[in-house]
Amino acid sequence: MTEEQLSQGPIHAVHVELGATFAPFGGWEMPVSYAGVVAEHTAVRESVGVFDVSHLGKALVRGKGAAAFVNSAFTNDLDKIGPGKAQYTLCCTPSGGVIDDLIAYYVSAEEVFLVPNAANTADVVAALAAKAPEGVTVDDCHRDFGVIAVQGPKSPEVLAALGLPTDIEYMGFADATWEGVPVRVCRSGYTGEIGFEVLPRWEDSEKLFRAAVEQVRTCGGQVAGLGARDTLRTEMGYPLHGHELSLEISPLEARCGWAIGWNKPKFWGKETLADEKAAGPARKLWGIKALDRGVLRAGQNVLRDGEPIGETTSGTFSPTLKVGIALALLDSDAGVAAGDAVDVDVRGRALRAEVVSPPFVKTSTK
Repeated sequence: MTEEQLSQGPIHAVHVELGATFAPFGGWEMPVSYAGVVAEHTAVRESVGVFDVSHLGKALVRGKGAAAFVNSAFTNDLDKIGPGKAQYTLCCTPSGGVIDDLIAYYVSAEEVFLVPNAANTADVVAALAAKAPEGVTVDDCHRDFGVIAVQGPKSPEVLAALGLPTDIEYMGFADATWEGVPVRVCRSGYTGEIGFEVLPRWEDSEKLFRAAVEQVRTCGGQVAGLGARDTLRTEMGYPLHGHELSLEISPLEARCGWAIGWNKPKFWGKETLADEKAAGPARKLWGIKALDRGVLRAGQNVLRDGEPIGETTSGTFSPTLKVGIALALLDSDAGVAAGDAVDVDVRGRALRAEVVSPPFVKTSTK
């Protein structure tokens, strides 16, 4: 995809004003950083940061039995939550591959709002539409709403200053208004810190983002970009579709079995995933922490005694730990355990590292 074809979100002009650097991601031109990835990462861990993630998809499933239909399709069990709650779940193929991981907002028995990944929205909508029963509609609302993520210990202060609700349980959401316009506020995020994801209408997103930036700066925080979002989620061991989850990487391999409602009568891929669970996945996601200086990146071989036992799926420098870290799929028959010594092949050099059970860092967020 060329630069001319990249999509831009409703807040793009603000990022240009703020001096952001940009890069393509999921078909969108995304702000990577403003003050620098390390400064933005540290602000989220220690105070607060605000991200524009309006590139994320949005879809609406409506009609009689909409929630029951979504529950029969996706892995997690919507019956465990109710109206006003959101849930992390996966959209799988019959063979157990992951079309996408996403958040499902349970609005009512007749309405479920979905937030998939940007590049996978059309595929999720198409898969649902192809199976939707009579009376249930599936609409792609990608450009109907923005998404503004306020993350960090001081995020409640920012939302309170904006007049938005903060007394929300984890993975709960509330519909509110800001300066007379509707917004949806969810107590969720992708950083491991306490945080909120605010969904205004597309046309209201720029004004709300500007107001959020002002309050974040008042609290000593930073505007944060895609770079810090990636380092934060990698420190927590959170999967990124296309890296730790894909059509070739199952939820069990990615340690996402907790997001599967095994006791449900059905969901897409249930039979295959149940067989995989019984046999044990052939590989499993682990953390890799560098013991030598060096840059860990995706696609590097992980070695033990000189023999490859897996490959990194994501890699970065951890601003919190001040070392290189990676996520890696390691062969189950290698019998690895946390604390084991391994090497990572970094351009022909064996970089010493150890196996870690994610997350790499502990946060106080529950």
